[in-house]
Formats: sequence, structure tokens, C-alpha cells
Amino acid sequence: MDKQASTRFTQYFYLITKMKNIFYKIHFLKNAKSFFLLLFLFLCFSINAQTDRFAIIKENLDSLSKTYPGLSQKIEFTVNGASIQEFIRNVAATNSLNVNVDPGLTKKITNNFTGVTVSEVLLFLSKNYELDITFTGPIMSITPYVAPVTAIKVVTKKLKIEYDKITSLVVMDLQNDSLASVAKALTLLTGKNIVFSPDLLNKTVSGYFQSLPLNKALENMAFTNELKVESADGQTFYIEKKEKESLGIKNPGNVKSGSTSNAKGLTLTSTSGLLDVQANNVEIKDLVDAASAELKLSYYLFTDLKGNTSLNIKQSTNEDLLKNVFNGTEYTSKKENGVYLIGDRSIEGLRATKLIQLRYRSADKLIDVIPAELKKGLDLKAFPDLNGIIASGSQPRLDELELFMMQIDQVVPVIAIEVMIVDISDSKTVATGIQAGIGTAPVNANQTVFPSIDINLNSSAINNVISGLNGFGGIILGNVTPNFYLKLKALEEQGYLKLRSTPQLSTLNGSPAKLSIGKTEYYLEQTNTNLGGLNATVQTAIQYKSVSADLSVGITPMVSLDEQITLDIAVKQSSFTPRISPTAPPGSITRDFKSMIRVKNGEMVMLGGLEEESTNNTSSGTPFLSRIPIIKWFFSSRTKAKSNSKLTIFIRPIIIY
Repeated sequence: MDKQASTRFTQYFYLITKMKNIFYKIHFLKNAKSFFLLLFLFLCFSINAQTDRFAIIKENLDSLSKTYPGLSQKIEFTVNGASIQEFIRNVAATNSLNVNVDPGLTKKITNNFTGVTVSEVLLFLSKNYELDITFTGPIMSITPYVAPVTAIKVVTKKLKIEYDKITSLVVMDLQNDSLASVAKALTLLTGKNIVFSPDLLNKTVSGYFQSLPLNKALENMAFTNELKVESADGQTFYIEKKEKESLGIKNPGNVKSGSTSNAKGLTLTSTSGLLDVQANNVEIKDLVDAASAELKLSYYLFTDLKGNTSLNIKQSTNEDLLKNVFNGTEYTSKKENGVYLIGDRSIEGLRATKLIQLRYRSADKLIDVIPAELKKGLDLKAFPDLNGIIASGSQPRLDELELFMMQIDQVVPVIAIEVMIVDISDSKTVATGIQAGIGTAPVNANQTVFPSIDINLNSSAINNVISGLNGFGGIILGNVTPNFYLKLKALEEQGYLKLRSTPQLSTLNGSPAKLSIGKTEYYLEQTNTNLGGLNATVQTAIQYKSVSADLSVGITPMVSLDEQITLDIAVKQSSFTPRISPTAPPGSITRDFKSMIRVKNGEMVMLGGLEEESTNNTSSGTPFLSRIPIIKWFFSSRTKAKSNSKLTIFIRPIIIY
């Protein structure tokens, strides 16, 4: 015998001994207070035995976890309507445990286990679902718990029955006495045979009958205890259970005792408070009446029950029967102080109000995604202070709503998005030419020869050059006018700009993250208004208006179960172009694209293609002369510009919780 079996045998033997002593003491005690005191001690012994049983299971689990670490692993499980054996098998397979589960454990469970060990889950199941765990080496056998059957010796109570053989009168003072004992005592005293049906073996009877003939005494006893007595010859009396005759439902001769039936397709049987019902298109009200009468239950109808139902169930409680019958109807039931309240779901007294709190989701947003069918008949309101929803309505609908919310109340991933924006701009400009003319006033002479050539010559400088050339080779030139000027320009510009920014965004799964970087410029808008009348005037209104050019990035991530991230990306870039006049609004160039891609957690993706290239060649000069090679450089001005810009975006999403 192993240690667990030995310990359990010792506990049960100790409990049996205590119960035996208690019942012997009750027989000899006449004080009611002592009786209740001993009854209290018996209950304490029973509770202690249950506590010791769980302590042994916990001790064995702790000992086994040292060899099999799977018992100490913490699990995250949400169970919804699965059988106990399926759940235990999944836990065992996940944590490499040797478990033998009784196939009869088909009871459905709905629980959410978070951050608890496998040992704690098994101990919880054994306590709440009456399970027993036995250990054979590393193998755990999980079966329904069966309480040990204890044979208790009961002292026979002395019956208060007297019989006067001279007058043939009987005196009986019965208080919950066994019908078998009463029948035996009367048979011995009167010499008449008292026979009862086998199903009344455990029946108890009560009543006081003073100086009555045997047949009358038996009839009164039968009436008081819902029995019936029949005798054909006055020497043998047959005691049977009285037939039920309520609500039009009678017990025919071919139906076993304890059952009721009628001609409308209803057969109803009760055993130990459980119902076996077979109904074929039976009115709901008749079914409720029959079940209540069979189990001797009280109920109160707020509304008339309409409609028919068909069902075939075994070993059902009255609560389950009503729940199944009322499912899909406008009726519901509620048990209060032993009385069943039945009626329309919206009636006061049948409504229930409950605060359903959430752990991971936001209540104010979740209320919008609840299906309309689940909201039907319920009054819902978000309660942000406790992150919950206040729901009011019938209890079955509240239970259905709570189950749905528990299923979707899951951890929502948070995604951190690293964005790297690289904007590269490369430009080149060449400007050359000679410009000469007569201005409105003399110009100031200035010269720049490095790093670019930009020379402005006024009339004095030019006349000095002419004076130096006169007489050379027989050339004689006259002086220019005082307002004459000459500009000589030769310039080449190159530019290279690399702009890099690395913003970081975070958002919930399925929610958009947006980034916008830009600038704003203003332009002048003038409005003239004519005010009519004898003296017409013009009113001028000046207003500065703004235009914006920016870079905006919008990213919406969606995380799958395998941590693949789908990114819905939208990028838009706009920039200003030169104004056509100082007060005109600037032009703009816009580049945008949209893309949807899938990447792994922590993987970087590059998005490019937003490239802008422009070339500008302009020239001005003297007609005909500006087109002659070599000479054209003295009679024209040319500008050649080329620019190229490229925008590249790198994105890396990372899942965080």
C-alpha cells in the first residue's frame, strides 16, 4: 500500500470511528442542544477530511514537480465550453506530462488561467469539479472523486404503537418513523398482514391516531403521508404510493411509480430531484406545471406562458429544464427564497444588472463592436472609471454577453515603428553671358573674379578701357555715355544635400500611426471693393493667406498569430516651386504613394521611388549674333540648371506588449 492510500485509509477509519461514537451518543442524549453540538462536530470532521485530501494531492504534485518541471510551468489558457478531459489532455501534452484521464469527465468548463502553474490548475480542478488524483510513479490518474461509503450502525427507535386486543383499537404516535418498521409492528400486534410496495422501503410516516380500528387508522395514516391503502378481505392491507392527479396529468397503470404522463404527449419522471422528460409539442405552461408538481416546487407567473415545445432530456434539474425551454423565447426564470419567478425578461424582479469589467481592452470602444443580436433586450453603457460595461437585462442574456466579452478581451499588441527618412538632393547650375545697356543713372563699378566671375563696369571704367585701346593698330573709339553699363558673368554652382530624420511611432494593433513634417509660407491677397454712391470710393482689403508643403507618413499595422505584421503605408511629399511674382502664392509639387506589405517582427523594409529630376536651359541674346559660334558668347547670356532629388524611407516594426 503506497503512502497516499495508507494515509487516506487512516483518515477514513478515524472518521468512521468518530461518526459511530457520535450516533451512539445521540441515542442516549435527550438534550437538543447536545444533539446539534455533536452534529456540528461531525460536519467539522467531514470538512477536515476534505482538506486533508487536497493537502495530500498538493504534496504529491509538489514532490513530482521536482522530477518533472512541466508541473511548475506557468500557462496561459482560455477555456470556453471544452470538456475537462480535453483540457487536461491539452495541458499534459503541452507540458510533457504523463496523465491518464477518465473518459467520463465530459463536464464542460469555462475558465481563464493566466500566470498559474500546472500544479495549481490541477489542484483547482480537483477542488471545484470533485476530482481525485492518484499517482503511480510519474503517471497521474484523474478520476471523479467518490466519497468513501461508511457503514454506520443505527439504533432502532422504539415505536409508539399500542393495540387493544379486546376492543381491536389502535393508538399510534408516529414522528418520521420508517414505514417498514410500522408495518412490521402492526402485523405483530394485530395479526393482520400489512404489505407495502417495494419503492416505499425508505418511506417515513408521521401522524397521531387515537383509538381507531386498524383499517381506519391505516387510511388516516395513508392520507396524511400521501399514500393509499387497499384491502379485499380485511386481513391483508396493501399500501402503495398515491397517484398524482393534478393539472390533468394522471398516472396510468402501465407507467412506473414516480412518473406522470398525459394523453397530450408528455411523460415526466423524477428520481432524486432530477427529471426525465419526454415532450412532443406540449404547451410550455403545462410542462412547467407538471415539473413543479412532480418536484413539489413553488413558482409565480408574472405573465402567461405561450407557445409549445418538444424535448427529450434525462437527469435534468428544474433550473436546467427551465433554461432550455425558455431559450429563444421572451421568458426567463429566477429562483428567489425557494420560489421560481417566471415571466417576461423585461419585467421588474427578473431583470439583472451587472458590471462586466475588462482587463485588456478599452470599454468605450468595445461596446461598438458587440453584435446587435447580443445587445437585443439589454441596456448597455460604458463605465470608463472601472474600464467596464454596465449591462441590464435578463440573466441568460447577461451570461451570453459576458461570455462573448471574455472571449474577445485579449491582450492587444503594441507595435513600435521605427521610421528613417532620407532625402538626397543634387543640383548643378551654370550661368554665363555679357549684358550691356544704358540705364537711368550711372551704375557703381564692382568686380568679383573668385570663386565666380561677376564684373559690373560703369561708363568711367569702360571709357578708361577705350582710352587704352585708342591708337593701338590705328583703332580710335569714342567714349560711351555716362549711363552706359556692362555686366560680365561666369558662374557654376553645385549643391548636394542629404537630410535624414529618424522618428519613432507607437500604436495599437489595427490603429493608424501618423507622422507629418512640413513648412508653411504666406502670400498676399488684395481685394478691392467699390462702394457706390454720389462719391464712389474703392475699399482695399489686404489679407495674408498660408499654404503648406509637408511630408506625411501614415502606417496602420496588423499583427497575425505567427507575428507576421501587415503594414498599410501611405506616404505623401509636397514641396514649393518659385513664385511667379513676389505677392503670388508659391507653386507646389506633390509626390505620394500607397503600399501594403507584410514583414516579420523586427524586420526592416525600404520604400523608395519618390524621385524628382528637373533640367532648365534658358538663354537670351542679340538676334542672329547670339547663334554664331564663339561670337555668341559676347552677345548672349545663358543659364543651365539641373537638379535631382530622391526620397527613401526605411520602416521597421517591432511588437511589444
